[in-house]
Amino acid sequence: MHCPFCSHTETKVIDSRLVADGDQIRRRRECLECGERYTTFETAELVLPRVIKSNGNRQPFDEEKLRNGVLRAIEKRPVSIEMVESLINRIKHKLRETGEPEVKTRKMGEFVMDELRVLDDVAYVRFASVYRSFQDVSEFAKEILKLDQEKSINQDE
Repeated sequence: MHCPFCSHTETKVIDSRLVADGDQIRRRRECLECGERYTTFETAELVLPRVIKSNGNRQPFDEEKLRNGVLRAIEKRPVSIEMVESLINRIKHKLRETGEPEVKTRKMGEFVMDELRVLDDVAYVRFASVYRSFQDVSEFAKEILKLDQEKSINQDE
């Protein structure tokens, strides 16, 4: 690692600790030439599958698109940014777990809906209405009824 102050190549690590739920290592470094200290962060570079759109086009996974879709669904809901980031990390983990080089948007949408169903009912219905292209109020009603039935079954267990 080059020192950001003098570009010297030799540094020593003073302190290391896990951050971001163990997904990152924070290292405090000191340059052996100029003595300046600085912080670096290390993360594993994991490749996420490419996304196959409904029209057949393929594109790289875009975390910002995922985040924006989730943020639209949770708008004005009691859901913290930390909960959203955790949800996104779980979805990325599920995508990597598939082991596939490509994943259809339909599968990714199902992952999002599964996570939102647990996180917030209203956000789930909002996302599902766009994702499944609800055409009228009866489709909303059916989805809400299905959600209520699932909740009552889970409470009985």
